[in-house]
Amino acid sequence: MSINTINKVELGVFPTPIHKLARLSAHLGGPQIYIKRDDLTGLALGGNKTRKLEYLLADAVAQGCDCVITAGAAQSNHCRQTAAGAAKLGLGCHLVLGGQAPNMANGNLLLDALFGAHIHWSGEKRKGEDIPKLVNELLSQGKKPYVVPYGGSNTTGAIGFIQAYSELMSQCESSHETLDFSDIVFASSSGATHCGLVLGQHIHKGKSNIIGINIDKDEMGKDSYKCQLQALIEQSAHTLAIDYQGSIDELHLIDDYIGQGYGVVGELEREAIALCAQYEGILLDPVYTGRAMGGLIDMIRRKQFSADSNVLFWHTGGAPAVFAYASALQNV
Repeated sequence: MSINTINKVELGVFPTPIHKLARLSAHLGGPQIYIKRDDLTGLALGGNKTRKLEYLLADAVAQGCDCVITAGAAQSNHCRQTAAGAAKLGLGCHLVLGGQAPNMANGNLLLDALFGAHIHWSGEKRKGEDIPKLVNELLSQGKKPYVVPYGGSNTTGAIGFIQAYSELMSQCESSHETLDFSDIVFASSSGATHCGLVLGQHIHKGKSNIIGINIDKDEMGKDSYKCQLQALIEQSAHTLAIDYQGSIDELHLIDDYIGQGYGVVGELEREAIALCAQYEGILLDPVYTGRAMGGLIDMIRRKQFSADSNVLFWHTGGAPAVFAYASALQNV
């Protein structure tokens, strides 16, 4: 299967810009930080999942499906963008969300409702464990559902970030200044973003360190997230006929910043959100980009990057969740 023969639907606004974070870089006294603004993809207040959904929802339409199902936490950015993409294409949308229905919806959950998504609450199960039951229910109603995997993370979703790496290379080549990134840092959670960037770099023979900051200590299944990530990379390379021979030992996945777990805001996230807001006027989210930027800031303070290098932070979006975490962010 060739990447360039796979259909997609137009859901976002690309390319997303690259900005220099001059004031934050000066404050930290480390390398020059740049930011890739996938919070500006244009679909439902933006986010990296738009790239994956352009291919996943195209597949749903090609198969003649009339509705989509996906899963996530109550404040899932992926679910919010899936609901918006489904609405744009005239597809029904069912979201299987962890937790219980709140008295009042806000943040991403409010947006899910505005996009007309059907919400199914699943208690402690936030990674799609209840999806097979829902599929059967919809089939019995005469529906033809399409399951979008957790985080949009399979080979089809990964194509969006293989192409995103190509987009980045085009921007670097056409920039008025020489852009050569020693490292690319981002939030790594369900895997397709990380997978796509690794394979994209392999295709383009890039030299940057692809560094994922692990966000979630809860594993899916018996294998570690790193093992699942390597399996996704290998499967995607095989399916897409990419000659990739990289080993799991070559993956840069940082587990040092998980803190108290998924969605639990600590001082690391609070400081990162505050610094980006107050020095650059850019909003991060409490779950993904706040934690990933917090990790990057800590690594800079630990002198893990050369002071004269350029480091790219890939902003994967998520700002609507800020409003749902108001109490945890009050001392920012």
